[in-house]
Amino acid sequence: MELPIQIAKDSPEPIYYQLEEQIKALIASGQLPAGSPLPSIRTLSKDLEISVITTRRAYQNLEYEGFIQTTQGKGTFVADIDDAKKEKVKAETVYKAIQTAVQTALRHDYTFAEIEQIFQQVMVELREKEGS
Repeated sequence: MELPIQIAKDSPEPIYYQLEEQIKALIASGQLPAGSPLPSIRTLSKDLEISVITTRRAYQNLEYEGFIQTTQGKGTFVADIDDAKKEKVKAETVYKAIQTAVQTALRHDYTFAEIEQIFQQVMVELREKEGS
């Protein structure tokens, strides 16, 4: 199974963190339901062209947080996660994405009013697409 994960090697965020966050998002959104098998550490490392150590760290953190579970000899699987935890992950993911977008705009010397205007424009365009 190949996961739809993209690692930005030039990102200031560590690779293991990017991997963790994307797997959490796939789980929280339901794209990876409970019981779904995950690729082995070696396979995922090879697919993403990252270190086995980096992938192992992400898997260990995800296991510690209760998102995945590893069974010796069988593999790694998505854990059964309650809806509250999924909602928390979704909210945090969206918040961070918006926060990053605002920080990017501020670095480009946009004012808060201009940023709000851009946000409203994006919302209008997305609503129009939804309606079509």
